[in-house]
Amino acid sequence: MKKNKTMVFAAILAVLVLLAGCGTNNNGNGGSNTDNAGNGGSSDKNKSIKLAYVAWDSEIASTNVVKEVLETKLGYKVEMLQVDAGPMWTGIADGSADAMVAAWLPTTHESYVNELEGKFEDLGPNLSGTKLGLVVPAYMDINSIEDLNAEVGSTVDNTIIGIEPGAGLMMKTEEVFEQYGLQDNGWTLMESSSAAMAKALQDAYSKQEPIIVTGWTPHWKFASMDLKYLEDPKGIYGEDEQIHTVVRTGLKDDQPEAYAFLDAFNWSPDDMAEVMMQIVEGASPEDAAKAWVEANADKVDAWLQ
Repeated sequence: MKKNKTMVFAAILAVLVLLAGCGTNNNGNGGSNTDNAGNGGSSDKNKSIKLAYVAWDSEIASTNVVKEVLETKLGYKVEMLQVDAGPMWTGIADGSADAMVAAWLPTTHESYVNELEGKFEDLGPNLSGTKLGLVVPAYMDINSIEDLNAEVGSTVDNTIIGIEPGAGLMMKTEEVFEQYGLQDNGWTLMESSSAAMAKALQDAYSKQEPIIVTGWTPHWKFASMDLKYLEDPKGIYGEDEQIHTVVRTGLKDDQPEAYAFLDAFNWSPDDMAEVMMQIVEGASPEDAAKAWVEANADKVDAWLQ
């Protein structure tokens, strides 16, 4: 009986030793996979970025290009957050969004900068040579905001077609209304969207009809139509602007690889126009961005050095 107990104990001990050996094995090989899944998986999970943007054609182009590079070149998972200008800025400030490449400075988004000072990091311009103001077809016989008299107003129902409410361009145009006395003279600023504004402009242009819209450069409409800005003698719209990259505080520590790329991201109005025109001609924003990134490998590589 004692011999049987000894044999059973030996068998149990052998099984325990075998199991212990398997456990050690897994820690060395299979267990290392588990550890890698814990560390690497955690790292992959953390490689995510939320990009905030406004649905302007220029920002759709730039944000999709940045998304394409982050995903295909740096392995990030990117979520694009389409919002109005106010929520875009507050999202960066409160950390619910990580970055944007859509800050028009120093004039258009000046109020947001002043309100949220110290709650974001400005990485500087990613595109220079931008402009905004009131835009008309070149065939219209007016050249200045001061020309917007009753006679001109009667040809356009005293209406200037705007974009999304809350956009910096709209806030500046409201200031234009006040400074030039447009509201007192019966003019109305119509809230719309950038897409609806462009469609209304195209429709009027195709019929050679008068129209006045809020506009900005770069935008594909200047490549497809003969347009002009109305002079702004009071300088309400400011001088030429730049589009800046702005990120949440702490991004440099949390996502140094993404931060370095965003800090280096810089392109020209012609680059942006290429992407915008592809979208206008029927390509999806994703496909247009992918095509541009593939065709401009040298520029992309320079951003990633």
